[in-house]
Amino acid sequence: MTQTQERKEIRSSTPKPPQGWKQLKWYGPGLMWMISSVGSGSVLFTPRVGSRYGYEYLWALLIVILFMWVMIREVGRYTVVTGKTILDGYRDLPGPKNWAIWLIFVPQIVAAVVTIAGIGALAGSALMLAFPGNQAIYATALIVLSAILVISGQYQRVEQAASVMAGLLIVAVIVAAIQVFPEWGEFTGGLVPGIGDDFDLEFLLPWLGFILAGAAGIMWFSYWVAAREYGGPVEGDLENDETSNRNGSQDWEDEDLQQRRRDRLKKWLRVMSTTAAIGVVGGGLVIIAFLILGAELLRPEGIIPEGIRVAEDLTTLLSEVWGEFGYWLLLGSIAIALGGTIVANQDGWPRMFADATLILKGGSRNSEDESTESGVKGWLKSALGDRDRLKNIYVVITVTLLPLIVFFLVRDPVDILEVGGIVAAAHQPVVAFLTLYLNQTKLPEELKPGWFSSTLMVLSGLFFTIVAILYFAIEFFGFEF
Repeated sequence: MTQTQERKEIRSSTPKPPQGWKQLKWYGPGLMWMISSVGSGSVLFTPRVGSRYGYEYLWALLIVILFMWVMIREVGRYTVVTGKTILDGYRDLPGPKNWAIWLIFVPQIVAAVVTIAGIGALAGSALMLAFPGNQAIYATALIVLSAILVISGQYQRVEQAASVMAGLLIVAVIVAAIQVFPEWGEFTGGLVPGIGDDFDLEFLLPWLGFILAGAAGIMWFSYWVAAREYGGPVEGDLENDETSNRNGSQDWEDEDLQQRRRDRLKKWLRVMSTTAAIGVVGGGLVIIAFLILGAELLRPEGIIPEGIRVAEDLTTLLSEVWGEFGYWLLLGSIAIALGGTIVANQDGWPRMFADATLILKGGSRNSEDESTESGVKGWLKSALGDRDRLKNIYVVITVTLLPLIVFFLVRDPVDILEVGGIVAAAHQPVVAFLTLYLNQTKLPEELKPGWFSSTLMVLSGLFFTIVAILYFAIEFFGFEF
């Protein structure tokens, strides 16, 4: 390996990793990622699966949770080691220019539009039970007001309040699941892999795709790691950052300093890996709790939540345990937590789309081109070279206007979110294989994933590839089991 190659594959400097009790503050934010990942389609689809199948597919849930842990850890690995987001890494893959960026960019736009439309519809169906008015009014208000908050930059307090309510929802769901926990034999029977007579992949696929936010959650983890500076701050476009290269030049000439940096990064990787595990295990427990509530409370009543009044069906999850208090607790928590999820999604997806656009047009991630032309054409050229303005354009178009159009065309949260879950499930093997190839070919030997992680990445990619192929065989060619 030449020095030039290595310079592209490892960040120019890294601070000392936290030790002892100081590591706790780095683990805590993993819970925030957990809250944002659970507040997607899992709130809707997991009780539906529990109601229809009981614990029959608990084994599939645990497998996906394991795969999600290794996938988010691997996108985090690239960011920790290189100081770049995973999109910057995909840009540098060999082959036709930016082919991997397009593979990520287009499906995620579809996922963003339908996910926000579906979550808005679900939150609206909850609010119309608590206040006068209909679903359309509340869904529209949530999507538009959260977009205004994101563009104005005044959404931090809303996110904090929503995170508190989401945390309350999580605690309530886990406590309620413990209260109605079934016999161990019934529960553990779901650990044995198998496909029953009532197997319906079209019903199960959105659930599998939304577990821990699916492909979107994987991509967000790279940005989350970068924003919280695991391993050090983001270094931008390292190939064009002369300051970064100049400041690190002595390090590249000194083998001892190179080794010290690699040793520090190994410790940062352990911190990041533990954080990922905390988020995934916590999120997994919440999803299992929703599965238990669906199996124990909805299944005996024959209730499978659906339609524009889906939130009314979901209130059964707590109202049968705690009466009217449980009804209002779940209703309020769903409305506020999902409202916060809309805000987080409207901020996160446009950031990724803005970065992808700058990469595709040939600029760096931090590009700020100023056009000298006047009028709309000049404004457009200038906006396409400025990350913040690009982000706001995507906020208005892809996560506000388009979701509203989808919502008014469909209205049913289940029908809308099913599309998002299917896109997420089909997209996961793309993310898994691209990330594995990137880490194996671009990172220094000492910092590459080991055989265990690499094997799990391959298995996760194959698992979702097989699931996607089966789904399209059923949907388009009438394949039956």
